[in-house]
Amino acid sequence: MDNLLAILSGLHPDVDFETANDLIDGGILDSFDLVTIVSEIDEQFGVAIPAEALTPENFNSAHALYALVERLLDE
Repeated sequence: MDNLLAILSGLHPDVDFETANDLIDGGILDSFDLVTIVSEIDEQFGVAIPAEALTPENFNSAHALYALVERLLDE
């Protein structure tokens, strides 16, 4: 989780990603951020996030995003 928080904080250091739960719905993350996040996750975790997983539910919080990464790692 620390690696993921570092990725997110690198994009928006002013956001508390441990408690934020409206990253997409609240407009905190935009499409450019998503491209960067997906690329960084692939690089750091060795996980490719499929297009069908690019949903607000999976990206609205760091915890939801980390749960997605863990599910993909288990596949």
